[in-house]
Amino acid sequence: MRQPLSPLEIARHVRDAQRGSQAAFAWLYRAFAPLVHAIHLGRAPHAHAEELAQDTFAIAFAQLGQLREATQFGPWIAAIARRHRGRIGADEESLRENHDRASPAAGPDDRAEAERVLHVIRVLPQAYRETLLLRLVEGLSGPEIAALTGLTAASVRVNLHRGMAKLRAALGLAAAPEETADVHTP
Repeated sequence: MRQPLSPLEIARHVRDAQRGSQAAFAWLYRAFAPLVHAIHLGRAPHAHAEELAQDTFAIAFAQLGQLREATQFGPWIAAIARRHRGRIGADEESLRENHDRASPAAGPDDRAEAERVLHVIRVLPQAYRETLLLRLVEGLSGPEIAALTGLTAASVRVNLHRGMAKLRAALGLAAAPEETADVHTP
C-alpha cells in the first residue's frame, strides 16, 4: 500500500504550482489523476474519460490561482471534474454505444462481465460510484481515497461498504454475512 498524501504535502505542491513550477503541476497531476479519471469514468466510456480528465486538469491549472485553501486541492478538482462534461455527451445512449474495453488479455466472458459491472456502478449514487471506482478500477486503498477526496476515513469505509453491498445486490450476488449489518465507526 502506498502512503496516503498528507495535506501539508498537497499544499506545498499547490503553492509551488501557483508560482509556476512545472514539477509541482506534474506532481499534482500524477497524484490526483486517479480521482479525476474515476469521476469521469463514472459517466463516460474509458476513452472519453481519459480525454475529459485531461481537459479537467487544463481547466484546474488555468484556475489554480483561485484556490484559496491549498490543502483542499482534491475536493476542488473533484468539483471541477463533476461539473465538466466537455464536448462529449455522456448520456446512457452514449455509454451503450461506446463500450469500454477490458484488457486485451481478458477473454470475451471477462470483458462482458467487466462491462456489466461498470454499467451497474455507473447507476449507483455518486458517493458510492466514485469510491468504488477509486477502489476497484484505480486500485486505491481507503486511506488513499480519503486523502485524495478530502473525505474522512470513516466516510470512505461507509461509502465502500454500502456501495459494495448495492453493487452485489444489483449483480445478484449474495452479500457476505458482515455486509448485512450496517457499518459502525468508533
